[in-house]
Amino acid sequence: MSIRPGPRNLITDVEGILVGNAEDHRIRTGVTVIYPEARCPAAADVRGGAPGTWNIQAMDATSLRNEVDAIVLSGGSMYGLDAGGGVVAALGARGRGIGFGGAVIPVVPGAILFDLANGGEKDWGEAPPYAALGRAALGAVAPHFALGNAGAGLGARSNALKGGLGSASTLTGDGLQVGALVAVNSFGSAVMPGTDRFWAGPLEMGEEFGGLGPPTTRWRGEPEMPLPPGFAVNPMANTTIAVVACNVALRKGELQRLAIMAQDGLARAIRPIHTPFDGDTVFAMSTGRLPLTDPAMLARLGHLAADTLARAVARGVYHAASLGDRQGWRERFGR
Repeated sequence: MSIRPGPRNLITDVEGILVGNAEDHRIRTGVTVIYPEARCPAAADVRGGAPGTWNIQAMDATSLRNEVDAIVLSGGSMYGLDAGGGVVAALGARGRGIGFGGAVIPVVPGAILFDLANGGEKDWGEAPPYAALGRAALGAVAPHFALGNAGAGLGARSNALKGGLGSASTLTGDGLQVGALVAVNSFGSAVMPGTDRFWAGPLEMGEEFGGLGPPTTRWRGEPEMPLPPGFAVNPMANTTIAVVACNVALRKGELQRLAIMAQDGLARAIRPIHTPFDGDTVFAMSTGRLPLTDPAMLARLGHLAADTLARAVARGVYHAASLGDRQGWRERFGR
């Protein structure tokens, strides 16, 4: 079956998904909101050793319901948890959520990454900016959005390079739509040590992250794993957080399996991954516009989601511009 990127090569090529970004360049941080036009089921899979999440238990297969109104990815470490509250307040004011006892309760899970050591001004005192950034990102949701130094990717760093916000999509000839969005803030590297080649190079479609393709010489490995500049053991200093979406109707357990399989995309694009210093988390969403016809379709979706997420990682690093002590990939390699 032929596959190709969607017309935008963004997660919004999955019909019914919108994305909004908001940034504070003085602080060097931001928020990204993934917004389904209709409430939709979701799941989450956490593999990193130092995660920062909220409300993911509401999506568990053993919970009463697992539909969400939005998913929030935020910088700011624990301060970034406020972004979810800002989105909840804004959605509630719109009447979006579960009606219960005369109240409307939006369901908004999310995850945070650490960007507090990137040189931005973090002098917010008792008024962190994240609730306002969450509301602004929700207000900006649209089919098109920026990559690289945008949203939750603004302050991100990826090993020795600048990290960023990435997205990609895959469409199949029989109507499957799969998209991925990721804020790359990884302890591990998205490029092979000593080269300019992305680990995800064999999966590239067209020239979506430089057109270099796989390496032309054999990589013989390094005596030690590549460490980011100034590395010191800090269990909160990294995390790659992502969302994958599809247009196939999936139940709770099936969505959980999609999120689990999608995590392999991080392993195809970042080395090492799921370390004690990362909080790697992948959410999965389903807009339910096509029926699931057999278990093989779920396996296909998981495979496509993993490859699409790997491509999104490379695109996030490829589009990121230099900031603070981290060079952007294009500046570093003169591309």
